[in-house]
Amino acid sequence: MTMTLDDQARRILRMNDKGGYTLPTHGLYPYQWNWDSAFVAWGLATFDIPRAWDELDTLFASQWNSGMVPHIIFHQSDPGYFPGPDVWATGQSPETSGISQPPVAATMARLVWEQDKEKGHDRLKALYSKLLSWHRWWQEVRCTHGPAAIIHPWESGRDNCPDWDIGMADVDGSNVGDYTRRDTGHVDTSMRPTKADYDKYIAMVQFGVSVDWDQEQIVSEGPFLMADPGITFILLRAHEDLIVLGEALGEDTSEVQTWANNLRSSVSGIWNPNLQAYDARNLRTGEFAGILGSGAFLAYLANAGRPELDTQLMRAWNAVTYGIPSADPETPSFNPRKYWRGPSWPVMNALMAIGLKDAGRADLEKRLRDETAALIRKHGFYEYFDPLDATPCGGNDFSWTAAIWLTWAGQDDKGAA
Repeated sequence: MTMTLDDQARRILRMNDKGGYTLPTHGLYPYQWNWDSAFVAWGLATFDIPRAWDELDTLFASQWNSGMVPHIIFHQSDPGYFPGPDVWATGQSPETSGISQPPVAATMARLVWEQDKEKGHDRLKALYSKLLSWHRWWQEVRCTHGPAAIIHPWESGRDNCPDWDIGMADVDGSNVGDYTRRDTGHVDTSMRPTKADYDKYIAMVQFGVSVDWDQEQIVSEGPFLMADPGITFILLRAHEDLIVLGEALGEDTSEVQTWANNLRSSVSGIWNPNLQAYDARNLRTGEFAGILGSGAFLAYLANAGRPELDTQLMRAWNAVTYGIPSADPETPSFNPRKYWRGPSWPVMNALMAIGLKDAGRADLEKRLRDETAALIRKHGFYEYFDPLDATPCGGNDFSWTAAIWLTWAGQDDKGAA
């Protein structure tokens, strides 16, 4: 019997399940990734709510004393992966990377909780203080300039998007030494960041090691610091979801409300009037990236849309066929198959769709869902896709794509084979 797409998606999540945490995909990503796990929890909640809470609990079990939740948790040895725990040298147990990732966990925890509020009450109560601590870390350590800032492109989750090019230009990657990448052994090299990019990524990691991962020193002196519209809007939405969760638990949410108010008031600092869109900004120089990226469109997730942004959204979206591209299709830097420099990502489409739906823009939400579903129906559960011709790219049997199908993209297609 042919498996339905729902069945295939559940099979992928079970296949990638390592017992308490889920791999993004085998081979390419052999550990636990922060925001991947948050989306996975959402997907798991469609058929196994206790396991969904386990996913979040395992993620937060490796939270640093500072409140930071790292972007990679190295639960078990995989010597072929680069950069592994020996390169990061954070001294955590289990070993982790030294940076964070987009804080979608509170938003996903709310979606899991809403599947069964009564049964999820105690699980949420146990998690809430950890979510609060992570949000406090973001506000106190990464929002010192107003909008949320990143100290490494990997922290954004949109690793090599054109938004970071102006900040990357100032990073010296010439002295990082020899290394062997693993990603290009699993995926077409043309789809991955270049060696020159990787040299600079590793230089940033080496700087972190050199200051013993002192986050304040990295912010003040590190080679890279950019305001990120994507994380700013994800964090703003997550603050507001955390308020809902806290109120349901009877918690005092005034601190979170203050964070949300302050962060919302700061978004004017990432509005580029020349671009007529939200834009990444180099906080070392004050310079805007001047690039329309998918992070700008996460404004809809945080109810921060503007008519001018609507115009830019429709221009970029109408220039492609499948979903919202990760970079502006009408710029020279656009590459429809190269990681975050152009492809359509089901996971990003889902986040934007949450915001569009909340704003009452059902027509746009449905268009985005239909286009995302078409990609998955055509080629399966790949990491991302060419937005022009639907060519599947990146890793296959990808956990968060399976999760997005179960929770959102496949809701009009249940039972399709």
